[in-house]
Amino acid sequence: MSDIDYMHHALSLGARGLGRTWPNPAVGCVIVKNDRVIGRGWTQDGGRPHAETMALAQAGDLAKGAVAYVTLEPCAHTGKTPPCAQALIEAGIARVVVALEDPDMRVSGRGFDMLRAAGIEVTTGVCADEARAAQIGFLTRITAGRPMVTLKLATSWDGRIATATGESQWITGPQARRRVHAMRAAHDAVMVGGGTARADDPSLTVRGLGIERQPVRVVLSRGLDVPLTGNLARTAQDVPVWLVHGPTADPYLRKVWIDLGAKLIEAPVVAGQLDPVGVLELLGEQGLTRVFCEGGGALAASLLRANLADKVSVFSAGLGIGSDGIPGLGTLGLIRLAQAQRYKAVATEILGPDVLTAWDRL
Repeated sequence: MSDIDYMHHALSLGARGLGRTWPNPAVGCVIVKNDRVIGRGWTQDGGRPHAETMALAQAGDLAKGAVAYVTLEPCAHTGKTPPCAQALIEAGIARVVVALEDPDMRVSGRGFDMLRAAGIEVTTGVCADEARAAQIGFLTRITAGRPMVTLKLATSWDGRIATATGESQWITGPQARRRVHAMRAAHDAVMVGGGTARADDPSLTVRGLGIERQPVRVVLSRGLDVPLTGNLARTAQDVPVWLVHGPTADPYLRKVWIDLGAKLIEAPVVAGQLDPVGVLELLGEQGLTRVFCEGGGALAASLLRANLADKVSVFSAGLGIGSDGIPGLGTLGLIRLAQAQRYKAVATEILGPDVLTAWDRL
């Protein structure tokens, strides 16, 4: 097997941590000796232990003289655990193959320098594009100060999310809804607007997949007018609920939600609405790297207007609702097509009677 083959193995391991390791990146590591895998690891829930630590523990004494394949530069700083670069040195690893340099200023080449200074051969850039795509959340938080955002839309084929009366359950079928739960699980947080929380009383949890670690549930509500008897309120002690509100939110409601177990985050307001840029920066400060936005239309439009939707996942159902239905997107204020952010289709998936199309920003 080649370096590329082993790195693909490491990338598949790292993917197991998506949505579970924040604020740390989801890294994979494979240790190979004499063309045999002797250690495998991936970053564990909450970011500890690191992938290299897991793989070295599995390899044991056999790690001496072996090759380590790591999807992101080994850390070079001491945090809650010693540097992974030092662990690789002490284990006697002879060569380290890395997909991507870590842009975190605490690392950013220092891990490579530490390894080379110890006489370890370092190869970089193997499967870099694949690693960059896998680490888009962590990279976006480090370089842009905000989490990566996946905008999800579930619409009829004419782009409606509900009938004129507001009926929306269910436009898509069970296979599509199961896929949505899997996508939630691969993100740190699920985010909706206050209108969706009031209209749908959602749970926003991952169900039916046997997953215990749930994503954070984020609701944007300028005035904190989210139902106090709804699913989010009833379960705030069990699954994290973060309410992002404006500076004029009622102090009484703030206290009630805090007593219910919710985390409150005050965000700036622009033109009478929560500023999406400010909101995402605040979520980034909290350590979130991957946010899955499930609407509604006004929140989706605000993210698109601010050019904050990095990925868009559109679930299209085989029915038409008509122009009197509720559109999937609110007003974007476009006058010319040139003003619209363009996306490229990267994947299409048939889910029973429905179709999922994945788009990445150009």
